[in-house]
Amino acid sequence: MEPHQQSIAQQISIHDPDTYWHHFASLLHWDVPYSKVLTPAPPSSPMDYTWFKDGKLNTCFNAIDRHVLQGRGQQVAIYYDSPVSKEKRAITFKELLNQVQTCAGLIASHGVKKGDLVLIYMPMVPEALVSMLACARLGVTHSVVFGGFAPLEIKKRIDDSKPKLIIGGSCGIEVNRIVPYKAMLDQAIDMSDHKPAYRVIFQREAGRAVLDPARGDLDWHDEMQRIRLAGKQFKEYVPVESQHPLYILYTSGTTGLPKGVVRDNGGHATQTMASMINLFGSKPGDVMFCASDVGWVVGHSFICYGPLLMGCSTVLYEGKPIGTPDAGAFFRIIQEYKVNTFFTAPTALRAVRREDPHAKLSAQYDLRSLTGLFLAGERSDKGTIDHFRHVIGGKPVVDNYWSTESGSPVTGACQGLEDAHGTKVTPIAVRDGSAGMPLPGYDVRVLTEPEDSATGYRITELGPNNFGNLVIKLPLPPSALHTLWNNPSGFHKSYLSRFPGYYDTGDAGIIDEDGYVHIMSRTDDIMQVAGHRMSTGSVEQILAEHPAVSECCVVPLSDKLKGQVPMGLIVLKSGVTESEEEIKKQVTQMVRNNLGAIANYNQTYVVHRLPKTRSGKILRRTIRDIIAGKSLENKQLVVPATIEDVTVLNELEEVMRKLGLVGNDGEGGKEDDTVKPKDVVDAPRAKL
Repeated sequence: MEPHQQSIAQQISIHDPDTYWHHFASLLHWDVPYSKVLTPAPPSSPMDYTWFKDGKLNTCFNAIDRHVLQGRGQQVAIYYDSPVSKEKRAITFKELLNQVQTCAGLIASHGVKKGDLVLIYMPMVPEALVSMLACARLGVTHSVVFGGFAPLEIKKRIDDSKPKLIIGGSCGIEVNRIVPYKAMLDQAIDMSDHKPAYRVIFQREAGRAVLDPARGDLDWHDEMQRIRLAGKQFKEYVPVESQHPLYILYTSGTTGLPKGVVRDNGGHATQTMASMINLFGSKPGDVMFCASDVGWVVGHSFICYGPLLMGCSTVLYEGKPIGTPDAGAFFRIIQEYKVNTFFTAPTALRAVRREDPHAKLSAQYDLRSLTGLFLAGERSDKGTIDHFRHVIGGKPVVDNYWSTESGSPVTGACQGLEDAHGTKVTPIAVRDGSAGMPLPGYDVRVLTEPEDSATGYRITELGPNNFGNLVIKLPLPPSALHTLWNNPSGFHKSYLSRFPGYYDTGDAGIIDEDGYVHIMSRTDDIMQVAGHRMSTGSVEQILAEHPAVSECCVVPLSDKLKGQVPMGLIVLKSGVTESEEEIKKQVTQMVRNNLGAIANYNQTYVVHRLPKTRSGKILRRTIRDIIAGKSLENKQLVVPATIEDVTVLNELEEVMRKLGLVGNDGEGGKEDDTVKPKDVVDAPRAKL
């Protein structure tokens, strides 16, 4: 196969980054032009490179003012749709500018300025986006904490980021309950060593909070009105250095302390714009619906900043894929707002398919405006992709892979790719089972485990279709993190120490002979089965193809003979008529047919539901801990702060005990953990 234009563009971005990234940076307004696109790092300090040196800009100006000045002030910037509060709003760019200027004035009136930080703890309401953009307008760094986080997790983020001001909501609204945000925020501050002087609280009628002025509580509506009446709206903006932190977003850390990923202004704005164009094929005036939360990186990039920087309308949806009111909710949004680009997690679509297996609800809506469906967050199985490709009329269903640390997609099948001169090129074909090809800026490689030898520290790069550690050769592209907040040593230890000269993604997989990347598992989800390394993801991919399986998860069990063997947990779709035993036999045979007897797969168990994060990721490590005997009762089980519903853990523990699986720690295969490419049984599903 001849190199595709996406591969060519990616190579140009690696070998001539100045030309490639200048094209996208030139789409933005720079108050002070940059002197050089990429300033290389010295070999002794590989992260000391600089993007857009000497340049100054303002992300808020580029996301709002620029479009108003270009005559698009009456275009809708934010469609707010909340089935849980039964509220809808359409906010134009001109109206958004007014609200952001007012909020910026509010923040500035409390002495907050460039170099300070504001913590935002808000539900999915437009005021959350207004607060983020107002901080950006002032050159103030923001840190959004996912709504609904427990007080201890909020406390950790307060003490690490030391905000000068907190903007919060009185409550969040779930399908069947009201979440008391303000009460949890109060508890967090009581536990914190750092005490911000003021907390501005957005009151919601569904759950108003009692405000205590003695504690620094202020009412959002009163404060906004105070600024308007005093004429103190912040109509100017603060240009900041390209490297100035736009936001900090915390992600899970292995020590139990969250890691503060730092995102800068210039690189973030440039590459977020590039992703909107290259991956999604977006253009000004389009409508984007990203079914995520502003508390996650996807929400930062593709609910708030990406669409607005591009001049698109963004849909802010406060609801669920099912239950608000049914499994047709996403498709109602697409029809109502004439959505062009839809981005969600595979887990959300599996839930929709489970409730509506024959797509009767989606068939009620006009989806012709849609140009593509984009998936990220979990591995996308072929059954889900095929089902929803049919639902949306054969249009592209594109898996893409990225992380909080990357800030933008690392791989994908670009639908609007532009070369370094702004010329559109042909989209690559979607290859089911893969996460696409590396996007411009990302030099993705597959490496063995590093090893000491007589010649020194050695790392071996693997060829096509060889399973190993996925890494990214330095330097990272403009939007990726450069450090962790207040923790440069932790940054080096977490991401750079294992593979010198490379960024360690923590994921394992392969790159096939055509350049498509296949993400198989986290590196700590590798099993050692009878001396062969196997990813849990390779088995999950096969289980997910059974037409009766809605969701699945594979974890290792200890085995005295084999070291470890895979065990599958499956959730069945609604209306399945086959017996559980028959389905178990069928999936076992599917694994044998595709991976062979070497997989030693013969244990499948049906469960009602799996523990997941609120963003839809299955908590595989937690499942392994339950099987190892850790529980809520003995207080050994660490409950992830991001868990969607903690009650599922008790349910799962009860099932595992009845099956006699508790006490199996799955660590039996740790004697020899060296990668041996010839022993690997993983392969992309498309190649089996």
